[in-house]
Amino acid sequence: MTTVSPTLDLTCELIRRRSVTPADDGCQELMIERLQALGFCVVRLPFGNVDNFWAVRGESGPTLCFAGHTDVVPTGPEGDWQRPPFEPHIEDGILYGRGAADMKGSLAAMITAVEQFVTEHPDHHGQIAFLITSDEEGIAVDGTIKVVEWLRERDAIPEWCLVGEPSSSKHVGDVIKNGRRGSLGAELVVKGIQGHVAYPHLADNPIHRIAPVLAELAEECWDNGNDFFPATSFQVSNIQGGTGATNVIPGTVKVVFNFRFSTEVTAEQLKARTKAILDKHRLNYEIQWNLSGQPFLTAEGPLVDATVASIRELTGRQTELSTAGGTSDGRFIAPYGCQVVELGPVNATIHKVDECVSVADIEQLSVIYQRILEKLLS
Repeated sequence: MTTVSPTLDLTCELIRRRSVTPADDGCQELMIERLQALGFCVVRLPFGNVDNFWAVRGESGPTLCFAGHTDVVPTGPEGDWQRPPFEPHIEDGILYGRGAADMKGSLAAMITAVEQFVTEHPDHHGQIAFLITSDEEGIAVDGTIKVVEWLRERDAIPEWCLVGEPSSSKHVGDVIKNGRRGSLGAELVVKGIQGHVAYPHLADNPIHRIAPVLAELAEECWDNGNDFFPATSFQVSNIQGGTGATNVIPGTVKVVFNFRFSTEVTAEQLKARTKAILDKHRLNYEIQWNLSGQPFLTAEGPLVDATVASIRELTGRQTELSTAGGTSDGRFIAPYGCQVVELGPVNATIHKVDECVSVADIEQLSVIYQRILEKLLS
């Protein structure tokens, strides 16, 4: 395969590496080599079995950090792919391969944007940084969250962070994420008494007991959202109960559910209101909570303004600011006062079989990233 674009070439090199989370498989070394050639000081930060690095160029002034991840989700059965997932393939201007959109195309665009910017502005204002992990698609306990803590201890939290998550809907830059909802999960176990279905008076069916509770939780209005966030949502993702036999009343039922919540309500308030509903129904239960991210919002300011203006000047598009979607590593960075924006390619095929991205899109993304650098650091 012959390519002529530095962004495309690097994206293909990254796709060839089987960096299924939490593996990095050499992706970061490719990036580090390019950054060191530009004069970046690089610190490798392995935690557990996760590779991370922090790279910075410049001595003082405000810092614009490019953040992203080299790990990708599993492919599923590779026979379901029309093309081998780790052999980049270009057809009709579309690049196919696992990670093409999420987010190796963005990583390549970041590198080439910085290379071009530094060539044109070798004595740029402020600092350029990279925060790269291989633990975003996994459990995310040894990746960005650990690097941010390392930065906090050194008083080195950046002012601005541009995350390369695939934010776009139909065209590059039509949507950017300037915030994310919080995510609060729970595993609820309701206890009953196991017995024979023919003798229900000798048993206590926990599935019967939980059914009206789930209905009430699903119908509850947790908040009405605000100008930046939709209303908080409650969703059940798993229910497990029963022995597998048709004539046995189960002794327990396990329910897994999740809140995606706005800034109008706190995690502690959601826990308390949930407990009140459970207790009202006199359930015998145990519940374990998992707060995987607080909601955050970057309002209009230097980073949002520079991003929106760059997209408009280069594409003519009016960008939509959005807080929709799942969580990202931005949730670990924003709480320390850093402005966070997510801008990447179209997200239509992320995590899917035959993941792909437009070659023109990742090349345009590099130019947009460069323009943002020019607005903030030149």
